Amino acid sequence: MSQKMPPGQQAVARWPVRTAEQMPKDTTPEHWTLKISGLVDEEVMLSWVQIQALKVVELKRDFHCVETWSVVDNIWKGVLVRDVLAKVAIKPQADFAMIHSWGGYTSDIDLNALMADDTMLAWERNGKPIPPEHGYPLRLIVPDRYAYKSVKWVVEIELMQGDRPGYWEERGYHRRADVWKAERFQD
Repeated sequence: MSQKMPPGQQAVARWPVRTAEQMPKDTTPEHWTLKISGLVDEEVMLSWVQIQALKVVELKRDFHCVETWSVVDNIWKGVLVRDVLAKVAIKPQADFAMIHSWGGYTSDIDLNALMADDTMLAWERNGKPIPPEHGYPLRLIVPDRYAYKSVKWVVEIELMQGDRPGYWEERGYHRRADVWKAERFQD
């Protein structure tokens, strides 16, 4: 089990399904693309094959929900977001990103957290493909932020200047969502 549990969190055995949108009808990886847009010199569209051609990593990290449950000791397989973003020239004023899901769900995240050593776009959990209801074929995993930042079915990373609220942030959830500071809701 993990070394330490964030404040107010409890470990659960099963990974609950939570989503603010419908699951895509087609989660076939061959049809999936990832767009990198916004404050970049030139937008890039990456295919599933191009994403998997990057350095693949496996990381053991917990997954924390703002509802106070945590699924611990997950082995995630995918690519680091910083390796994906190395495919574009990011403009110097970019300090945040809006992560877009296939169905319009969004969540904002500061660029430092997005480029962290353990922030990844994952397609496997514990040696098996992430189930479609949990975000297959491509899900963002941000271990030190509540799960509403770990967007399912990622189709776009939009780099931007300044913070702009995403879906849950517009509804009063904390803009940063740091699990270690118990940043669940805005003051």
